[in-house]
Amino acid sequence: MHTIASEPLTRAAFARFGDVVEMEGAEHIGINQGFAERVNGLARIDVAAEGGSVNVSLFTARARPRPVAVELMERHPLGTQLFFPLQAAAWLVLVCDDPRQPQSYRAFRATGRQGVNYGRNVWHHPLLVESDGERFIVVDRAGPGSNLEEVWLDEPHVLQLAS
Repeated sequence: MHTIASEPLTRAAFARFGDVVEMEGAEHIGINQGFAERVNGLARIDVAAEGGSVNVSLFTARARPRPVAVELMERHPLGTQLFFPLQAAAWLVLVCDDPRQPQSYRAFRATGRQGVNYGRNVWHHPLLVESDGERFIVVDRAGPGSNLEEVWLDEPHVLQLAS
């Protein structure tokens, strides 16, 4: 079993994999006669390759058994993919440089107030939530072309996520 430490999700630690989507540190703009606040530019949405367009969807996830048996990793060559939680529960983000190399995996613990926007071609695991029924707004690519590449592992990596 390969053990990796989960680290806090920060912009600096996650930068080579994509964007951390959070309001902390961003410019807050008062709108709607002062009854609302807007924060712009939280992620770089890149989905226009080969005639793609923005798709906004809602995912509902179930918790996976621990330790996590990583059987597949995925990436999206034609666009970014953004996940933002709709509850205040912590969740896990698992990325890697090479799905077949367990030592290249990194795990990040996101707060319920943080999302991620995976960059193009970033290997990542499907949603890893702590409890059943957790919901996420997802912004990704719709349109022609193949925007999903999956690597199914011959033998799953069993990753014990240490805190």
